[in-house]
Amino acid sequence: MKAVILFHSTNHAIWAEDELKSNNIVCKMISVPRHLSSDCGYCVQIDTEDKEKATDILNTNKIEFEKIETL
Repeated sequence: MKAVILFHSTNHAIWAEDELKSNNIVCKMISVPRHLSSDCGYCVQIDTEDKEKATDILNTNKIEFEKIETL
């Protein structure tokens, strides 16, 4: 199952993708699915099993995100 991390800016999405990949989390930047709302047009897709680890990495690096939604 997949989840997406929504951001307020494209810069935060790019930064998050780089940090997550450098911490061995498989992820990719995608367009925000239409049924979800976000201030930014891009989000980062991850496996749902990585949600907790991804949250820890983002918080540790002070990367602001809106929310994580399971697809």
